[in-house]
Amino acid sequence: MNISLILKPAIELIAVFLLAFGIKGLSKVRSAREANRLAAIAMSLAVVGVLVNSIANGGIRLDAWLWILIGSFVGGLLGIFTAQRVPMTAMPETVALFNGCGGMSSLLVALGVALFRGENLSELSGVEIVKLISIVVSVFVGSITFTGSIVAMAKLQGWLSTPPWTQSKVRHAVNIAFSIICLIAILEFLLGGNNGLWLLIIGSGLLGVGVTLPIGGADMPVVISLLNSYSGVAAAAAGFVVKSQLLIVAGAMVGAAGLILTQVMCKGMNRSLISVLFGGALGASSNVSSTNGKAEYTNITSCSVEECALTLEAAERVVIVPGYGLAVAQAQHTLREVAKVLENSGIEVAYAIHPVAGRMPGHMNVLLAEADVPYEQLKEMEIINPEFPATDVVLILGANDVVNPQAKTDSTSPLYGMPVLDVQEARTVFVVKRGMSAGYSGIKNDLFDLPNTSMLFGDAKKVLGDLLVELKELGIGGRG
Repeated sequence: MNISLILKPAIELIAVFLLAFGIKGLSKVRSAREANRLAAIAMSLAVVGVLVNSIANGGIRLDAWLWILIGSFVGGLLGIFTAQRVPMTAMPETVALFNGCGGMSSLLVALGVALFRGENLSELSGVEIVKLISIVVSVFVGSITFTGSIVAMAKLQGWLSTPPWTQSKVRHAVNIAFSIICLIAILEFLLGGNNGLWLLIIGSGLLGVGVTLPIGGADMPVVISLLNSYSGVAAAAAGFVVKSQLLIVAGAMVGAAGLILTQVMCKGMNRSLISVLFGGALGASSNVSSTNGKAEYTNITSCSVEECALTLEAAERVVIVPGYGLAVAQAQHTLREVAKVLENSGIEVAYAIHPVAGRMPGHMNVLLAEADVPYEQLKEMEIINPEFPATDVVLILGANDVVNPQAKTDSTSPLYGMPVLDVQEARTVFVVKRGMSAGYSGIKNDLFDLPNTSMLFGDAKKVLGDLLVELKELGIGGRG
């Protein structure tokens, strides 16, 4: 009996189970690190399974082994470098880049099978039909995912802006033209072998750019989530191409999870997926947002760190709202020290987490986990909102749009209908910001004008450091 007939399916089955447990573990901050290791082991086993199968079926040429070793070394080195160097603020861009790499990997797998197989791919019979369709899906979706993800990463990094012409109806005609090119290429490939394959790669790559380029910065996290789903679809299709159970299962999981995450983000930003992909861009490129962003504040109250410390000293319950500004300042560890001082004084501390705080779901959860913030203190918007009226002090650190009351009070606002944190219902609100710049929506935040709101201007890390000193000088944290 050929041992590969048993060994390869056994290895892939173990890998599938490990991957399923790994993905399940990612749902909680406490288990996420170990879950990530499980998933990595699963993918490593999958590679071993492919190599075992290849060796059993005639072996692998020396030059092929060389490419495998070089690819593994370079990829692993880049992964380690990225994990150690990328700051938390660049996580959305990193996710976009990884999505693109996933799409390109699936494309290359399908391309390799299409170009280097011995039999004629135009023979549409039996299993070959499934393989042909899988190759088409993997190449088409993989190419869109790669180019779209690169554009998304470039826009989030500020390397690429939204061209004015992409906000007109011209973009629809351009994208339709690219779609027609892709359709012609698919037909050519199915009917005549590999002739249309390169045209499909070019056409779908241009379509990925054309679809992603018009989308504004505020909507880009939704697009990244959707591209994540695309990368899963491409991987699943590649799994059918190379007959890999793990790729099929993993791709299906990623594709489904990406769609669910996209829906969560659309709901959290009060945006439909159709409006994100085909409507006007929300953000700096939006005319409405730019106009509203010029509105002037009339009742701004600023305060000192000393005043904030005195107010916190008299509080019984404090809610902290982390945002992108906290991540930029890398102030999560200082924030944890401030929270510890308050807790040691008998003050109840909780953290209000908006679904898209920091530009992506889970961004703030991971940031605070780095500083060993107890997971039980992190409360989602639906849970914390009813508790704001009974809250003495809300401390907002770098959040903007997710605490803007316009979402509930101004029907003309681009944010209207978006679920937000009801921080204005607390007794006192302190907002830590560098200045009065608008958030991603580009509009004025009515919270800043409210009489119970005071602004603490400065870098979040410095402000929190000064606040920590003031609290200790007041003797807070030494009792209870």
